[in-house]
Amino acid sequence: MPEKKTPASRVYQLKITLKAIRPPIWRRIQVPGTITLAALHDVLQTVFGWTDTHLHQFEIAVRRFGVPDDFDEEVLDEAQITVSRAVGPSVKRFLYIYDFGDNWEHEIVVEKILAGNSGSERPLCLAGRRQRPPEDCGGPWGYREFPEAIGYPAHEEHQAMLEWVGGNFDPEALDLAVVNRALAALQLGPLRVQ
Repeated sequence: MPEKKTPASRVYQLKITLKAIRPPIWRRIQVPGTITLAALHDVLQTVFGWTDTHLHQFEIAVRRFGVPDDFDEEVLDEAQITVSRAVGPSVKRFLYIYDFGDNWEHEIVVEKILAGNSGSERPLCLAGRRQRPPEDCGGPWGYREFPEAIGYPAHEEHQAMLEWVGGNFDPEALDLAVVNRALAALQLGPLRVQ
């Protein structure tokens, strides 16, 4: 009889979509169930190109995970729980919130749970659409006018927005090869909680 795979040897295929943005900005990734939520945070920062300069939190099945501090006792330590333990086989969707000011809510859908080969698989970005919004642009509401402003030279905010974003921004741009090179270079530390 074949040996059953333990949850630690599972690979989670996740589709992450920024909420309240149209057309949607999303990524499809695979991550080993053995990585911690802290490492998943690093993966999400990498695949979206965020700068990791703001606070974040996961909301999974009425529990909140993040970096605990003395002021928020209800946040569980994301470095102490793996994806497979936090999500398990029954959670089908959860949230990752980045930048509590701009409030970038990422809806994460568990599309598949696959058998892993060795338990040491690395994160991979399979697909995605569109570049993420610039940091500190005011969240989904602030971003709504941004693509129009940079896309039309006659727009009254065109020049100011282009200067603010560094002179160039293509909202449709996404290079999966670049994303996967960044993932390969990502130092995740141990792939499992000790």
